[in-house]
Amino acid sequence: MKKIVLLAFFTLAIFSFETKAQTTAASSEMYGNTFNIGLGAGYYNGRFGGNYSSMPVLQINYEFEVAKYFTLAPFIGVYSYRYNNYWKGPKNSGRNYYYRETVVPVGVKGTYYFDKLLEANSKWDFYLAGSLGFAFRSVRWEDGYNGERDVSNSPLFLDLHLGVEYHINRRVGLFLDLSTGASSIGLAFH
Repeated sequence: MKKIVLLAFFTLAIFSFETKAQTTAASSEMYGNTFNIGLGAGYYNGRFGGNYSSMPVLQINYEFEVAKYFTLAPFIGVYSYRYNNYWKGPKNSGRNYYYRETVVPVGVKGTYYFDKLLEANSKWDFYLAGSLGFAFRSVRWEDGYNGERDVSNSPLFLDLHLGVEYHINRRVGLFLDLSTGASSIGLAFH
């Protein structure tokens, strides 16, 4: 529910900023037609609550411009983590066990650029974005584990982003994308 409220707030913010940005001088910079690849880290709340663990993340998307200062980018990502826990078995016997979960989110990322609003140098891009899609999950349990195996996570994928890109030259940029799910640093190929 918290992510839905944040996504609604983000959408309203985009429309209010877009009105102000359109009153500034026209930009010669074009957004979109960009292939982005990022590596990073994310944090995931363990299946049985309260245990956040870090995980490596790979994200790929391709941006195309749909309106002034606004792009859409179909994306795919992958991350995997291993969760360790203690299982209390029958007759009070128990042991440590693990499972590995691999998640592949697929969807679209909407990005709004604030360069004109912030009067940024042409070497820099500043943006806010939101991602919406589905997360495909695969869970593998340790052999011999006989406890709870409930995999009831929602397939809906929501993420909010705040980012910056530095243009090394006309064709290549370096970006930092901070998000509510998985933050990354990577290369943008224009």
